[in-house]
Amino acid sequence: MYHGIINVYKEPGYTSHDVVARLRGILKQKKIGHTGTLDPAAEGVLPVCLGAGTRLCDMLTDRSKTYQAVMLLGCETDTQDTTGTILAEDREGAMSLAEEQVNEAVMGFKGDYAQIPPMYSALKVDGKKLYELARAGKEVERRPRAVQILDIKVSRIELPRVWMEVTCSKGTYIRTLCHDIGRLLGCGGCMEHLTRTRVDRFSIEDSLTLDQLEQLRDQAAVESCILPVEEALLSYPPLGCLPEADSLLHNGNPCFARHLDWSQSDRWKAGAEDGQMFRMYDSNHRFTGVYQYQKDRHWWKPWKMFLM
Repeated sequence: MYHGIINVYKEPGYTSHDVVARLRGILKQKKIGHTGTLDPAAEGVLPVCLGAGTRLCDMLTDRSKTYQAVMLLGCETDTQDTTGTILAEDREGAMSLAEEQVNEAVMGFKGDYAQIPPMYSALKVDGKKLYELARAGKEVERRPRAVQILDIKVSRIELPRVWMEVTCSKGTYIRTLCHDIGRLLGCGGCMEHLTRTRVDRFSIEDSLTLDQLEQLRDQAAVESCILPVEEALLSYPPLGCLPEADSLLHNGNPCFARHLDWSQSDRWKAGAEDGQMFRMYDSNHRFTGVYQYQKDRHWWKPWKMFLM
């Protein structure tokens, strides 16, 4: 069984579930999971976790992401992208906009943003997915969710189209952002195209299509593109334990300062911020899991184990 992460380039037309299903066939293993859905019409980076790496799925879903989007002004649809049914059109209003107006409206969304999720989404209300309700012709009230637009810039304007690059927090819908920008400009808007260029440290330049992965498998070289689990956790500082504490670590027990080898990381000997995460290694430098420092007990407690 393979363990780790593959940086897959999801092509248009595939659902995230389709990618996982095909990859199960390519790698001949069941334990595979993706790190957050990407709409079927969208393309780009989709980190896929294998084996013990599937424990990373929820952690990577929480990371920031970067997108390149094409917004079509003067058109609103029920799905908030061009795959949906047109609800309203104002091409004349879109074409009459000044570039300064468009830039100002776009930049106004940088920072904290209360976003109402679209009806065509996989979010659940009372146990039912919103897109199922939408397909049945029902619309329900959705509460705004706090998201963050960490960075946003306009790279090109050829009205009625606007090319943007957006870096955002988890849970942000770019098609809803396009819809809301269009509403602010008074002519409506929707998303015409979306490419995800980055998920945390995984970039589009290093991603591989499913066909490429299949070729690597046939060449017995697929392991060369599987990143170890700890590669996704490099933002957490490393700690290692002493040989006499290996059994504690391997059994998933908490560690106190006396159990750790401070020769390489003495800056944390006096403790750390409460709740801070660390990569924990045994005395043989084998990665064992993510540990969280708990200040009230002065110990490092297992948060997620990755021993295989």
